[in-house]
Amino acid sequence: MSLFRVTNDRLEALRTTSFIEERLLERKDLQRLLRADISPIGGDLMVIAEEFGAWEESNRRIDLLCLDKQARLVVVEIKRTEDGGHMDL
Repeated sequence: MSLFRVTNDRLEALRTTSFIEERLLERKDLQRLLRADISPIGGDLMVIAEEFGAWEESNRRIDLLCLDKQARLVVVEIKRTEDGGHMDL
C-alpha cells in the first residue's frame, strides 16, 4: 500500500521502507510508542496491560491488552514480519 503526503497542490509519494531498514524493534520501539498512544490502531481503545500473561497455563504474553468503548477486550500483538510470526492467540 502506498502512502502519500498531501500538500496544497499535489500528492507526494513517500519512500517505501521497512521496520528493519528503520531499525525499529517490536518491544523497544513499536510497543512503547503504542502503549503511550494507541490511537493509530483504534481511537476508541484504552491500554490496560502490557506483556500480560496472567492466565492459567500461559507460557506466552500478550503485547498490549486493551479495552474498547463497549468494554470488550482487544489483544494487540506486534509483529515486524509479514507472516505474523507466532500468532497463536
